[in-house]
Amino acid sequence: MKKALIYIIGFIALIYLVLVVTDNTYLYKAIVYNYVNIDDNDLFNQRTIANDKSSAWQLSKNFNATPLPEKLDSTLRAYESVAFLIIKNDSIEHEKYWDGYGTSSLSNSFSMAKSIISILIGIAIDEGHIKSIDQSIGDFLPEYNEGDKKKVTIKHLLMMSSGLNWDESYGSAFSVTTKAYYGTDLYALVKDLEVEEDPGKMYRYKSGNTQLLAFILEKATGKNVSDFAGEKLWQPLNAEHNAEWSLDTDGGMEKAYCCFYSNARDFARIGKLYLNEGMFNGAQVVSADYVKQSIAPNAALTPEGKPNTHYGLHWWLMNRQGYDIFYARGILGQYIIGIPELNLVVVRLGHKRSEVKENFHVTDVLLYIDEVLNMYATKI
Repeated sequence: MKKALIYIIGFIALIYLVLVVTDNTYLYKAIVYNYVNIDDNDLFNQRTIANDKSSAWQLSKNFNATPLPEKLDSTLRAYESVAFLIIKNDSIEHEKYWDGYGTSSLSNSFSMAKSIISILIGIAIDEGHIKSIDQSIGDFLPEYNEGDKKKVTIKHLLMMSSGLNWDESYGSAFSVTTKAYYGTDLYALVKDLEVEEDPGKMYRYKSGNTQLLAFILEKATGKNVSDFAGEKLWQPLNAEHNAEWSLDTDGGMEKAYCCFYSNARDFARIGKLYLNEGMFNGAQVVSADYVKQSIAPNAALTPEGKPNTHYGLHWWLMNRQGYDIFYARGILGQYIIGIPELNLVVVRLGHKRSEVKENFHVTDVLLYIDEVLNMYATKI
């Protein structure tokens, strides 16, 4: 019995040694926690995005006057939603929470954070920290100032057309995306990426592009991403609550491609900012030209070689029932949806989403949008 125990302890020690030597100790967390969760802020170091002078949304005179349509409500429940919010003309029309969540509950943005990074890039350009989106990323990151990597620009990263060899896999514990989520050195993961196809030509969704943008922001502004976001975005939006951003290590780098924690009401401010072409409460937070470019289809071709109609500069796009719509999206069905013609912002947060896609769009977001349009649309 003692001998067997010694063998087991020795085997565990050997595995640990191998993981340390191969820099794969992140696998412990990946195996223990298995899959990402909207409450993962407890697992990682966080940095605060501070609010300042907060202001609350007004409630519409019709606030929750009628229940949500049965199809919408049942779908929200089926996908284990925790928050659903509709804002029209600067007032909350509908608001509903589940599973103990409420107006101040923090929840993981997942890849909605990519759209936040895009906004911060636009602000950095407005302030002169970055010359333009056409600037080479090698101007900020020396590892990208050589060979084919010199061709990669900030615009290519924003378009998801960098041509870099990042493995965007969510099902494998050994993928670079999993290592980025559970690991402790984001720069090590992005600094040695190589160009595998011509930048700017082909749309391929890769979280590494966003993480590179975050390192560029840090270099360009001289501030960490959370402090810059707090000063230039969160405070101008008069957010009601502080937000959090997960870091790769204590005092380290923001997981910029994901992991911005806030609540439905404050996430809605981001949608409202873009409805107003970058203006909030009378102040221009990010230039209107950048906003317009962000929510227009970029020039990269789809992997099938077709013109892109679904993606701008880190924003998802569609035309639905005759309405142009932009939205931010997270892996478990996190959505900030803007419908400019109707002056509508919709936020959905939760644990699950559909696994089915139509033309790059997940079918649950299509249902949410269709049901909201049925409630408010004016077109016949």
